[in-house]
Amino acid sequence: MEYPRISLSQWRALVGIVEAGGYAQAAARLHKSQSTLTYAIQQLEQLLGTKAFEVQGRKAVLTASGEVLYRRGKALVDEALQLERSAKQLAAGWEAEIRLAVEIIFPTWLLLECFAQFGNEHPDIRLELYESVLGGTEEALQEGRVDIAVGPFVPEGLLADPLMRVRVVCAAHPDHPLHKLGRALTRADLRAHRHLVVRDSGSDRTRKTAWINERRWTVSHKATTIRAAVMGLGYAWFAEETIREELHAGQLKPLPLAEGRERTGTLYLMYADRDAAGPGVRRLAELLREGAVALGD
Repeated sequence: MEYPRISLSQWRALVGIVEAGGYAQAAARLHKSQSTLTYAIQQLEQLLGTKAFEVQGRKAVLTASGEVLYRRGKALVDEALQLERSAKQLAAGWEAEIRLAVEIIFPTWLLLECFAQFGNEHPDIRLELYESVLGGTEEALQEGRVDIAVGPFVPEGLLADPLMRVRVVCAAHPDHPLHKLGRALTRADLRAHRHLVVRDSGSDRTRKTAWINERRWTVSHKATTIRAAVMGLGYAWFAEETIREELHAGQLKPLPLAEGRERTGTLYLMYADRDAAGPGVRRLAELLREGAVALGD
């Protein structure tokens, strides 16, 4: 096996000199003597057979080859630092990966904001998301496929705290024929038109959702129902926060139902095993709770 001839300290010396603006400044920043840095660069140039710096006046300036060496060397040093951070996190008990199942009625934009903050804090921890529907959330927990879940039903044997209330509305494109009736709509009116439904992601599909029209399209992702509704292809029940942009843009409009115009439900935050949850799982759960509280304010 062939091993690198240039040490990481030599690459660090090169990067430090460039970023500090010279040998003297880099020596102070890296807590090395100037002669040590000079020797490191001389060795690097000798081993690679190319000049990294050339002297212009009283200043050392990167050569064309040095520019390439700097860019690649910086990537190498950054990767080494990232590896060290990851090792420290693992040693402190931080997980390498967190798996979670989140019911599709949880606002996607809010979920991604929580992910963004978590990613900024812990960029080396992988997140694996299952976008679940009805029984799929419970299954993921019970089968041990996720560490944490957000869903409307708490599986038997688990304890969970309410995370947020969700308002669900029945909506369609403003030009949909149901909006053209100009009156309060009945169940019979809905039956005459296409209902857009997201399929239960559980294998048993034993959970029963609210009334579903026989005249329907069933799809696997909520994004498909939103797009289809915006195109005027049917109506659907949506968590209001998941379609807030479409409502604001006038692409979707709540239907004027005579009764049951809106529904509310509760989403729960559930751990597969709270006692065994690592610091990453607990931190992500904290961010989800903070996001839900901020949304309710």
